[in-house]
Amino acid sequence: MAEQKESSVLFSLKELMGLEEQRIREEEADRDRRAREELERKATAERAARDAEERRLREEEEARRSEEQRRKEEAARLDAIRHAEVEKARAEAEHGARLQALHAQQAHEQQLAMVKGDKSKKNLQIIVGVGTALFLLVAIGGGLAWKSSADENKRRQDQLAQEAKQREEEFKRLKADLDAKQEEQKNLQEKLASVKDEAERAKLEAELAKKKKEVAAAGAAAAGRGGPSRGGGEKSGGGSKPCNCPPGDPLCNCL
Repeated sequence: MAEQKESSVLFSLKELMGLEEQRIREEEADRDRRAREELERKATAERAARDAEERRLREEEEARRSEEQRRKEEAARLDAIRHAEVEKARAEAEHGARLQALHAQQAHEQQLAMVKGDKSKKNLQIIVGVGTALFLLVAIGGGLAWKSSADENKRRQDQLAQEAKQREEEFKRLKADLDAKQEEQKNLQEKLASVKDEAERAKLEAELAKKKKEVAAAGAAAAGRGGPSRGGGEKSGGGSKPCNCPPGDPLCNCL
């Protein structure tokens, strides 16, 4: 009977030890599971932060390239406008000078023909003097016309340069606003990657979604103001906008 009790006690002890070992194994397994989950969470957060940083760098590089391309296009456009204006003024001045010279020559030939029929030396001198004075007046008028055309061309170039400067300042302002919003978005993403509280996470996710919309809107505004103006080619709901290209603009697409 004593042996049976001892055997029963030993069995109970073994069963208790087995249960304890099972509990220990379960606790270790639970700790391992929580550790793996924590590692996976940290890896996910680090990956999200790394992706966000890479995306920010790509956006900055794209913005830099877009700005550089815009500057080149704007410079090429202004050079083409200046060249076209200069060529137009030169052609107009040359054409005007040729017409004036032709008229002066015709008038002079008519005067010479009249002189030939006039035997009076005095009359000949008067006619030649009048022809010379007329020729000088025509030449002076041509010079004044060329100067007026050159002044108008300079005024147009100054106006184009002022407009380009205003567009540049507006684009810089929009670009600064975009950079600030991108920095705020980055900060929200970093906070979201490290937050643990679900309520705080939901709040940050809502703020991040709103901030992404703001960044997209700011980027669209900067892109819309970044490119050089091409005049009235853009369409809207009621029809096409009026053409505002400067006269002689070789890049105007209003035609």
